[in-house]
Amino acid sequence: MSKSFAVTATDGVWDGNIMIDTVGSNPLGILIPGQVIDKVCVQYTAGACAWRIIDSNTMVVKRRGLGALASYSDNQYCTIQPYTVQKTDTLQVFPVAVDATANQSNVLMWVQSRAGIELYYGTDIVDATATEIKTAVNAQGVGDSIFGSAISSMTIQAEDGATITNVELFDASGGLVYTAYGTKRGLNPGSRSNYFNLHVDRLGLNIGKAFVLKVTTVSA
Repeated sequence: MSKSFAVTATDGVWDGNIMIDTVGSNPLGILIPGQVIDKVCVQYTAGACAWRIIDSNTMVVKRRGLGALASYSDNQYCTIQPYTVQKTDTLQVFPVAVDATANQSNVLMWVQSRAGIELYYGTDIVDATATEIKTAVNAQGVGDSIFGSAISSMTIQAEDGATITNVELFDASGGLVYTAYGTKRGLNPGSRSNYFNLHVDRLGLNIGKAFVLKVTTVSA
């Protein structure tokens, strides 16, 4: 059984971006409560996009991922850990547009830690300039949002056509703690995915106060 959902979404926010089914205009939890799902395929028109299944009462994120540019969805990547839909669940998206300024990019990053899962957002990142990214909801850096926890994985998506040069973690004194190197995504030489520019896991990066997570990009 497959269901189709859609939303005319607002860039740069979760609020109001609830996907509803294209037949009866119901959110996920109302449409198929108690059903087990194992695939979520989200597509967007331009830019970049994250999605999540979240309990509208507790605000606990049940499943999450990244979207693909329309017509570039990969059924294999759409696979998720099987999940039984609850009646209070909604499927939400967080889209961002292609940066309107030349030589700048927007990026989204899912960061998993012992504290949970959090979406980070970087906007107007100037080419070849390491720039801090912060949580999409309350604009906190990693040194505040997950202080005392440890990052286990990071998955980053730059806007269409942009390259992730690297992701770097710095301590409170500016010392480099960790570096990972990214690439392009989609139909570009060297691309490994239509969904992410960089994915790293099994990290165990302990986060101290005032630690900073920075991203360096090159726009299309």
